[in-house]
Amino acid sequence: MYKIDKIQKENQRIHTIGRVVSAILYIILIPIIIVNFTLIIKSFIHPNQTPDFFGYKSFVIVSGSMEPTIKKGDAIIVKEVPEEEIKANDIISFMQGQTNVTHRIIDITIENGVRKYKTKGDNNNSEDKEKITYEQIEGKYQLKINQFGVITNILKSKITLMILILIIIVMYVYKSRMENKRQKRKEKRKNMEDAKNKKDNKNMGEK
Repeated sequence: MYKIDKIQKENQRIHTIGRVVSAILYIILIPIIIVNFTLIIKSFIHPNQTPDFFGYKSFVIVSGSMEPTIKKGDAIIVKEVPEEEIKANDIISFMQGQTNVTHRIIDITIENGVRKYKTKGDNNNSEDKEKITYEQIEGKYQLKINQFGVITNILKSKITLMILILIIIVMYVYKSRMENKRQKRKEKRKNMEDAKNKKDNKNMGEK
């Protein structure tokens, strides 16, 4: 009896650990899937715009022009903000032709009633040649994740989305099968205990 109780306690412990691990994975994977899916849908709807998630966008730094503040390989998060919230010395991401650039605003001027922003990389010797307008700005710098660029690109890919969804499905099927087996074992133990109790009661009645 002691051995059975010990096995049951061990099985219960393993089951509890499995549930905790599953919950943690769901908490991590589901938000990634939601963000990834949203970005992919928006990229299809607006192919010429950088997709955002509630105004937030992520970019991977591919040059050292903003070092040491932001280094090559870092992943950054920028946020779309009203024009009046953009000030001199802010770091912004903006489109320059087909290229996304992340530099610091060093001066703001008004030309023909339009605000123009002069920018420069912290690590560059000279300022950027062309001033930019608000319409070119993708967002204002919020934070960076050191050397997270490669992972960011992986997480944003369609293949990653498919893999994550597949993992969720496999986890759900596996969990359902394990729960079903656990329930069957529980019912089997109960039937064995009921049969044993009936036999014991019968033996006691015969005595």
